[in-house]
Amino acid sequence: MESLKDVYIHQLQDLLSANRQAVKATRELADAATADPLTHALERGVAGIEDGAAKLEKLLQPHAAAVGGAQCKGMEGLVREARSHALREDFAVDAVRDAVIITQYQRMAHYAIAGYGCAAAFASQLGLTEDVDVLRAMLDAAYSGDKTMSQIAEENINQHAA
Repeated sequence: MESLKDVYIHQLQDLLSANRQAVKATRELADAATADPLTHALERGVAGIEDGAAKLEKLLQPHAAAVGGAQCKGMEGLVREARSHALREDFAVDAVRDAVIITQYQRMAHYAIAGYGCAAAFASQLGLTEDVDVLRAMLDAAYSGDKTMSQIAEENINQHAA
């Protein structure tokens, strides 16, 4: 990598890979969730992640950058953890599984938040104002999804899990 633009493009590719992995895992988490508000929030999360992947592909187009290939190792680890802890474990109480599902989803969301924030900062420095707007909107959507999960946990799931 020779420039901030190279780093920016790599960050977009990494985020695209992360989104592609996260959408599959989030579908699995939605299928395993038992509380209706959680299931619906995860389904909205799937739609949001898919939308984010499409936006990342569009951001990469003007740079003639590949939209496939590299595997985001960070999200790979988070997905592996989500499957291990939320899907493969045995739970005596459904609400406990739901609490773990929220935890694992939020870990993936926080990874996206960090990535979108960094990419937006790079785009800003590079003078890519349209990219900045798109990335900040994606960042806001990720924050919103995280906040929704916290509300579901605090208003319902954690009480039943306790």
